[in-house]
Amino acid sequence: MSGGVDSSVAAILLQKEGYEVIGLFMRNWDSFANGEVEGAPTTAQNICPQEVDYNDAKEVCRKLNIPLYRKDFVKEYWDYVFTYFLDELKRGRTPNPDIMCNKYIKFDMFVQEAQKLGADYIATGHYARIEDGKLFKGRDHNKDQTYFLCQVSKDQFKNVLFPIGDMVKSDVRKIAEEYGLITADKKDSTGICFIGERNFTNFLKNYLPNQPGDVVNIDTKEVIGKHIGLMNYTIGQRRGLNIGGSKERMFVVGKDLQKNILYICIGEDNDYLISDSCVVDQINYLGETKRKNCFAKFRYRGEDVPVELTWDNDEVLVSYPQGVKAVTPGQACVFYDGEECLGGGIIKEVRKKGEKLWYL
Repeated sequence: MSGGVDSSVAAILLQKEGYEVIGLFMRNWDSFANGEVEGAPTTAQNICPQEVDYNDAKEVCRKLNIPLYRKDFVKEYWDYVFTYFLDELKRGRTPNPDIMCNKYIKFDMFVQEAQKLGADYIATGHYARIEDGKLFKGRDHNKDQTYFLCQVSKDQFKNVLFPIGDMVKSDVRKIAEEYGLITADKKDSTGICFIGERNFTNFLKNYLPNQPGDVVNIDTKEVIGKHIGLMNYTIGQRRGLNIGGSKERMFVVGKDLQKNILYICIGEDNDYLISDSCVVDQINYLGETKRKNCFAKFRYRGEDVPVELTWDNDEVLVSYPQGVKAVTPGQACVFYDGEECLGGGIIKEVRKKGEKLWYL
């Protein structure tokens, strides 16, 4: 029970099917480490978003007459997810901590805790489906979350239920309204889970010192501005650059960690934004046989791109001769065969015409 509308309705659907349902809330982040002041009044305006979620989860469970348990994974989250997140940023990459949270916390340590409580199954509010042991996209493609499940192993999916996987979001909210749940109109959480609705840059400088440097136009090699620290930018980003001097859109296209340079290009069709292959490691493959041809998604809500896979032990070369914009080291590359999710890995290196791009 996350305190959101999706897990709330998942619990309702399970009750309707005759399951004996219990709720388990995860606390993954220390609210005091997230800028809280000890002794401040606990209102929705000044408590950690996670605590607001817990209060909402309690109210939903009270309404549905199910017990709610709470488990702290603060240390584990720090060790397995947040440390990874910081290390990747230091390397100039763009990590996805929610993917690692699913792998190490939600579908591992959380499951073990549920089993201690006597659970036969765990259920979550993910928009995804499991059929015959295979992972499929949620029916609501706009909300599909298989991208974030790409590092969860086949064994971890055993005895897992996704009750809302066949539903669209509007129908989920409708059920919550019919039951008068506090979460019915609750806004979907966005961004990185442990930050909530906070300013990312302000949050991050608590852990990684800003090192301002030059912004360079990769075409002209001219210095056109200053950046506030390379870890605050990702490939393909165009908002929040705060650089004047051009009426055309500017995009982040690369980083030089040694020289502390942020490279930008002008125009969304700039050739520097395009790659035609990438190397992917940390593979978690869910398919029965290794495919040569399939589709790949290079970021959440990105399009499914036809690709050719060349397997080499623990890595795979993903080729897309038609070219794709802003493929980003550190992000997940997730494989699909139509609706079926075949798993995926982490983008290690981005290439064009067989050569690693020097600015990435």
